[in-house]
Amino acid sequence: MRPAMTRVFITGASSGIGAALAAEYAARGATLGLVARRRELLEQLAASLPNPHLHKVYAVDVLDHGALAAAARDFIATQGGADVVIANAGISHGTLTEFAADLPVFDTILATNVSATVATFAPFIATMKAQPGPCRLVGIGSVAGIRGLPGAGAYSASKAAVLSYCESLRLELKRDGIKVVTIAPGYIDTPMTRHNKYPMPFLMPAERFAAKAADAIGRGASYAVIPWQMGVVAKLLRALPNAVYDFAFSRAPHKARKAAP
Repeated sequence: MRPAMTRVFITGASSGIGAALAAEYAARGATLGLVARRRELLEQLAASLPNPHLHKVYAVDVLDHGALAAAARDFIATQGGADVVIANAGISHGTLTEFAADLPVFDTILATNVSATVATFAPFIATMKAQPGPCRLVGIGSVAGIRGLPGAGAYSASKAAVLSYCESLRLELKRDGIKVVTIAPGYIDTPMTRHNKYPMPFLMPAERFAAKAADAIGRGASYAVIPWQMGVVAKLLRALPNAVYDFAFSRAPHKARKAAP
């Protein structure tokens, strides 16, 4: 019998959380489909993993939904299906609504973090419904999606959308036996967070995060905040009255804007 969770498709795999997840699953014996824009980095990653000849790399921009669907179809055809699909590709930039130059940044963040998640999952659902054994669709949210953060309107909104979208999808697919797992990272040590110029409590190495995320995915957890301490913080923040939250966070440091001042 085929071991569970052996065919794993990951977007945003060339660095950060995606690369750490790829390394974790490869160490657990999985065959991987690795998606990112930068082919050279994908090939370097695949070559560094156990059984590098088994892994497929797809140099695809997740905003190109047609190319993303083609990569999914190829992975399904070559592997005979998929056990875990992780929509990990995501971007983060500071944004301020008052600047017209930030509107395209809003659009790109929402398209990358939300619409591309939908486009990643869609080609796999029919196959997963038909195949035996456990299947997982995994959305990567963020603690930043729990409450809006100043200067991060686009990112917070996109991750809040991922949380709600995955919850809707979980209900839609429950009768089909497909588990939809939402992982909400706190601060994880990646190239994305290293640009932050403010304290990051409970900062976790990407490799440790990947191991805990893979465990949660294997269990079929509906929702997991990693590290757990940030889950406690998130619950406390959600419980704060708006007046208290506004007083505490209205002057919080902002992430750097992508658009020119």
